[in-house]
Amino acid sequence: MRHRYIPMTETDQAEMMKTIGISSIDELFADIPEKVRFKGEYNIKKAKSETSLVKELSKLAAKNADARTYASFLGAGVYDHYKPIIVDHVISRSEFYTAYTPYQPEISQGELQAIFEFQTMICELTGMDLANSSMYDGGTALAEAGTLAAGHTRRKKLLVSETVHPESRDVVLSYASGQAVEVVTIPQKDGVTDIAKLEELMDEDTAAVLVQYPNFFGQIEDIKKIGEITHDKGGLFVVSSNPLALGVLTPPGKLGADITVGDAQPFGIPEAFGGPHCGYFAVTKQLMRKVPGRLVGETTDDEGRRGYVLTLQAREQHIRRDKATSNICSNQALNALAASVAMTALGKVGTQEIAYQNIVKTRYAKEAFEKAGFDVKFGGAHFNEIVVDCKKPVKEVNDQLFANGIIGGYDLGLTYPDLANHALIAVTEQRTKEEIDALVQEMEALHA
Repeated sequence: MRHRYIPMTETDQAEMMKTIGISSIDELFADIPEKVRFKGEYNIKKAKSETSLVKELSKLAAKNADARTYASFLGAGVYDHYKPIIVDHVISRSEFYTAYTPYQPEISQGELQAIFEFQTMICELTGMDLANSSMYDGGTALAEAGTLAAGHTRRKKLLVSETVHPESRDVVLSYASGQAVEVVTIPQKDGVTDIAKLEELMDEDTAAVLVQYPNFFGQIEDIKKIGEITHDKGGLFVVSSNPLALGVLTPPGKLGADITVGDAQPFGIPEAFGGPHCGYFAVTKQLMRKVPGRLVGETTDDEGRRGYVLTLQAREQHIRRDKATSNICSNQALNALAASVAMTALGKVGTQEIAYQNIVKTRYAKEAFEKAGFDVKFGGAHFNEIVVDCKKPVKEVNDQLFANGIIGGYDLGLTYPDLANHALIAVTEQRTKEEIDALVQEMEALHA
């Protein structure tokens, strides 16, 4: 065979053509008019041998910078966290790696149980009554929450805090435009949602208030107060939360959240240049029949043995289209499994310890920057991230850091014009004291 993974020999091809009654491959395209067929040569490189191609691609791949060889302080929604080695071992098993939709429960018990465990652990972390089997990512989960709220309340306005991830807000806007739902931004004040503005904007037309906890700046929002204001006007309270942070923070479900969503990436899922990741979606019992995507339930068979099945599916592929609450067509079962394995391996104590290290190391970085004369914006409690005034363009700072083996923070000026020259610095449990000190020293040297 000329190809390693395509089991098609010239003999196979000849037999195939004989079976379907053609003498050449060109006959397969006979129905395509001659005048629209491409006759020239493709503008691509000449084919190389496998050995030469592997060498070329390896050289290109080596140009990428990653958290294994660089100290990364880039977060903004995607983080460098510890991943238990068992995660890759489990998700690489063929019964999980090749599994798709578990429509036939009699042959999908392993996959269904894995999803059920994911749902269970998400509920434990968030304090919600039930969770679905995952969404594409945190942004789409938040947008689906807004859509659910508008449909459930029959209202056409969403209030979204300015401290929610900018990309997630864009996804919410995209979803809302198709549903003719108005999206109003609640401005931030001192790095958190402006409570006074929220009270001013909140009315009987508001379907839901959407906030992030911890928010995009790493600040801890007053979730309980925001929830009370929302419920006073009959709206639903939606919280987008980093699940790792819930190892130490009070779960949104215990603070009045009706819907809690987020991205499970911090648990065992690689950064992967931004995806694919895994969104989670958890709700109260009141909303369980309106949850988008798939839900796995536990049952018993005719002999009383425990088993798992898909249940309560509110998408249009399974029920009447006019009753569907979402047209989300899949989930992220493999990444949900990775998150489940990571959460299981870490356990409650391990999750709490990693979350605590994020707080302690971020506090150390904040104090180190302040001692070096940098202005660290926003006071109060924070998790994982801080906002640092770089005193010059962030791109310029990051280019210099990169030259010294450090991946710098996110340039907030890209999405918050009033925070030009400010970087969002992420400090996870992976960062050492030496790496944090090196970051501060390098940035300090740029101003010497």
